[in-house]
Amino acid sequence: MAFAATPAPQGRVGLQQLRANLSACIDEAKSGRTLVITDHGTPVARIAPLAGESTYDRLISEGVIVPARRRTDHLDPPVSVGGPVSDLIYEQRSHHQHTPRPNESLVRG
Repeated sequence: MAFAATPAPQGRVGLQQLRANLSACIDEAKSGRTLVITDHGTPVARIAPLAGESTYDRLISEGVIVPARRRTDHLDPPVSVGGPVSDLIYEQRSHHQHTPRPNESLVRG
């Protein structure tokens, strides 16, 4: 943040700093950046743009996640299943060995 007198963690601003630089903080939000407001280092609020930013973009701007460094367009699309993934795993494993179904007791009696 260009307005910070001292360096702060990315996307965070203290209450005192917010009071002194409210216009600059609003400008940050207008530019698409989300700021987390802290009170003695504890997050208490968020100033965020109203529209246009996805959750993914917000998490990147807050430093919570880091985008992939390698291309991912060569990966297969996610598999769509008509039920729980555990059923798919059971079906795949049952061709190789006896695998108890989810919630099936291993003890018979």
